[in-house]
Amino acid sequence: MFHIIKNLLKIIFRKFKKYVPVYIPTLQSDLLNERVALITGGTRGIGYAIAERFLESGSSVIITGIDKNDIQDACERLKNKGMYQEKVFGIEMDNSDIKNLEKKFNNIIFQIKGQKIDILVNNAGITRGGSFKDILEEDFEEVLNVNLKGTYFLSQLVAKYMQKNKIKGNILNIASSSSLRPAISPYVLSKWGIRGFTLGLAKTLFPYDIVVNGLAPGSTATAMLIKDKYSGIENFSVPAGRYITADEVANMAVILVSSLGRMIVGDIIYMTGGAGIITIDDISYPF
Repeated sequence: MFHIIKNLLKIIFRKFKKYVPVYIPTLQSDLLNERVALITGGTRGIGYAIAERFLESGSSVIITGIDKNDIQDACERLKNKGMYQEKVFGIEMDNSDIKNLEKKFNNIIFQIKGQKIDILVNNAGITRGGSFKDILEEDFEEVLNVNLKGTYFLSQLVAKYMQKNKIKGNILNIASSSSLRPAISPYVLSKWGIRGFTLGLAKTLFPYDIVVNGLAPGSTATAMLIKDKYSGIENFSVPAGRYITADEVANMAVILVSSLGRMIVGDIIYMTGGAGIITIDDISYPF
């Protein structure tokens, strides 16, 4: 009976708890001076926040997307944030269109006029909803093609380019804490694949001075999860009591691709707001 009462109190507490806004510091530094980063899916959400933080840390950025208008809008917003007119580039690129990846990449190299890309951030990703019994083959293929297959072959292309040009570079895969859960959806399966691929790619490329790591956010306050623009970032299902922000993910991305993270190799950095430490006793004995 005592435990039942405690569980009821916990439900009531969560129901009426008010979220107190928190200050999210942003990392501004010279850690990425003279670097050039290619960021897939950089027009919004985590990808856009990473592009923003990379610029503020000294890097030039090339963002990709599949909608020309979205790319143009994102590039203009990034340029207007500071003296970045010559440091922001955008290109239409569909990660799942493998046969045209090399052509698109060559277009990027032409755009940046002699600069060398030394950072790749594999961020582009999609999800398709529905339960296991409702997932369609075309949904499965689309998610795996964008999230995993596209990441694999773009990484292959960039790695060859870095090796050919003797570039001391970084590849950062945006994974997901979902890869710690049993995989039943195409999205979670793709993130399991990214986790394994990060380990294998790191082992393969480290001898060539190319450092590979993964960054795995938990539930993040982006449009993928929060559809209502008036929603807050409360999330009482995790100990932190709120969603992670894209800015927090971007801060960590800067560190991982900078000289500060050079000895972090083949690791997945999880940012879950404490969700990874919840155990069965938290359900049985909530206080």
